[in-house]
Amino acid sequence: MTKLHWAMRPLLAGIVLAMAAPGAAQSAGDSAGDVRLRKLEAEVAALQRQVFPGGDGKYFAPLVQPGQAVSTTTGTPATTPVTDLLVRMDAIEAQLARITAQNEETQNKLAQFEARLAALSAAAASSPTTAGPPAPAATTPATGATVGATTATNLTAMTGGASATKPATPAATKPATATPATTPAKPSAAAADRVAAVKAVQKPATADAGDDEYTYGFRLWEARFYPEAQQQLKLYLQKYPRHGRSSHARNLLGRTYLDEGNPREAASWFLQNYQAGKTGDRAPDSLLFLAEAMGRLKDTNRACVALAQFVDDYPREATGRLKTQYDATRAKVKCN
Repeated sequence: MTKLHWAMRPLLAGIVLAMAAPGAAQSAGDSAGDVRLRKLEAEVAALQRQVFPGGDGKYFAPLVQPGQAVSTTTGTPATTPVTDLLVRMDAIEAQLARITAQNEETQNKLAQFEARLAALSAAAASSPTTAGPPAPAATTPATGATVGATTATNLTAMTGGASATKPATPAATKPATATPATTPAKPSAAAADRVAAVKAVQKPATADAGDDEYTYGFRLWEARFYPEAQQQLKLYLQKYPRHGRSSHARNLLGRTYLDEGNPREAASWFLQNYQAGKTGDRAPDSLLFLAEAMGRLKDTNRACVALAQFVDDYPREATGRLKTQYDATRAKVKCN
């Protein structure tokens, strides 16, 4: 039994090996198939990622997940473009309404100003209804018989012989003894003294010839040579109508006539200076002096109109530079 057993052991070993060989072959085959299957799945997965990049991962999960898109929420506009346009149109219409109202107000004031200006022009051109005593004659050191010759001589002295036309001898200056027509009348001693006094007034000589002419007229007025100052200032306005001192010259001309005792002629120059430009350097002064001239002519109504216009046009001057003069003129005129 033992011998049989040992004799059969090689056979049994062969049977075992034979039986085990298919199993090992099957196990080796299963391993190789699993490798191929895994390789095939990897290749299909790679193909899926190339054909369908960013797929939904229903069949194959992508190796690289696509980045999440950042959602940027833009601000919602407060209003629509149409609403903005309507708002801007409303603002333009409101501004246009304000401009229209200001224009109407300006036209109304301009109409009132023209009415007052027409009243003042009529006052300067015509005699007032309640005229006062006649204006006194010019008070100059020379006698009445030699004023004409003296003025002509002074004009020649002031202009340095620039006035080529010789003024005619006034009819009132008829000499007692006849003189030849070609011989000018000799001025009296008083006239000669006046000419010398006029020549003593120094005329400036600077780079501004126009300013020199005006300054010379001012100095003549300051020395109370009113006829000579009037001629000098008129000459200045004729030669330099657009000079920077033209407003001063017209106002000063009015003052020479007012100081001379001729308020009517003074009022004409004051009104002319005011009409030449409300923004002139001496336009407010002229309007205030116009009220004073009307007061001297006993024309209270037009004097009050001038004072009211002065306050309307020049409130700063009425409470500042010209306050003292305004108060003094207002005290002389009884306005309602």
